[in-house]
Amino acid sequence: MGMYAVISREKTQLTPGTVVQMPGTWQDYRSLCESRGDGAIPRIKYRKGEILLMSPMPRHGREAHLLARVVETLLDSQNRNYEAFTPITMELPEEHGIEPDYCFYINNWQAAVGKDRLNWQIEPPPDLVIEIDVTSYTAVEDYLPYQVPEVWLLRKKKLKIYGLQQGGYQLRSLSLYFPEIDLLAMRDGVFQRAAEEGTGVAIRELRQMLSLSYPPI
Repeated sequence: MGMYAVISREKTQLTPGTVVQMPGTWQDYRSLCESRGDGAIPRIKYRKGEILLMSPMPRHGREAHLLARVVETLLDSQNRNYEAFTPITMELPEEHGIEPDYCFYINNWQAAVGKDRLNWQIEPPPDLVIEIDVTSYTAVEDYLPYQVPEVWLLRKKKLKIYGLQQGGYQLRSLSLYFPEIDLLAMRDGVFQRAAEEGTGVAIRELRQMLSLSYPPI
């Protein structure tokens, strides 16, 4: 017997890969968030009287983890500090709520270090957000209210880098945080190796390659 979708204030249950869009208030959104308890599934988004729910597929989490590992390996190779969060809920009360796959504080790592909660109305946004879009749930414009400087969107196995510019997001070929690196080619190579040999091998090979470009001082 297949599993039916259940959406209520007491319980929310969706089959993997399901996306549900429905009208709702901020209070409805908060009730749905609380109905998950300590869980992070389904993902829930709120924008302008609309609620979106998405139950990720296994591929979603695997790709998010691998792309985040690439970011961490790049930062480590350059001896740069950072703070990373997943899962995390970004909220502007009564206005907007979203749950990125990963977010990184890089230039502003000191704003997040050691904190259990962040006030998105007064504290700096993450420098970088990673989103994996397997189900057409993700819209890069959802991060405009938070003024996130850069969003990486992986859709149909292609990485797109969006930078905040003149009040909107513009597609870029290079990252603000890794301007000397062809991230699109790197992503393709790492993901290919991970598919062939596993994540551990892919990241170790990336680390070895970067050690030649950024030798220890």
